[in-house]
Amino acid sequence: MKIKKAEKHTNIAQLLFAHPETAEVFLDFRLGCVGCPASGADTIEAGAKMHGFSDEEVEELIERINEVIEYKE
Repeated sequence: MKIKKAEKHTNIAQLLFAHPETAEVFLDFRLGCVGCPASGADTIEAGAKMHGFSDEEVEELIERINEVIEYKE
């Protein structure tokens, strides 16, 4: 699956499979999604909200993920 842009509803595991370079962003935000079994079912928004992120923080996370994706391409 090719993911060109991350969005709130993007599945975390699919994103990490398509763009392993984004793992560093999750770690920078102190999210352990990289090794979490829930990442197979969680979206970026759901995973971040589960860890207490505000809407603004979710948007910032997605922006950073997309910067990494765009830089890699």
